[in-house]
Amino acid sequence: MAGILLIAHAPLASALKDFARHVYGEVPDRIESLDVMAHEDAKVTLEKAKTIASAIHTGNGLIILTDIMGATPANVATKLAHLPEYEGRVRVLAGVNLPMLMRAIAYRAEPLDTAIQKAMHGGQQGIIPIGHLNQTVDNSNT
Repeated sequence: MAGILLIAHAPLASALKDFARHVYGEVPDRIESLDVMAHEDAKVTLEKAKTIASAIHTGNGLIILTDIMGATPANVATKLAHLPEYEGRVRVLAGVNLPMLMRAIAYRAEPLDTAIQKAMHGGQQGIIPIGHLNQTVDNSNT
């Protein structure tokens, strides 16, 4: 079963972990969070991420869910995934939301690439309009 590491701007990562606790009654095994504090040096954050990752990584891999592509949490996650000791056994998804996390937890016993596809699909399906939208959506560029 893959470990799951939540890396996001504070306090989002901890809040996501607390959500898992709320749903399951306790935090499932090998799920950890790393809140990235404002103005924290990325090298410090990477060292923290390495420590956490080494504790929850198994032979089945590691799923890292992060918030915004291009921001410090995602950059740290990417650097972690490319370290020699994790090469090929870590997958990173940016744009984390609660449906994505639920799918990652539900499918983390599957092969790593399958779990990532399920998590990504769940995150996408979790974004839906509710009620009447006042604006017309322009899909011509998609």
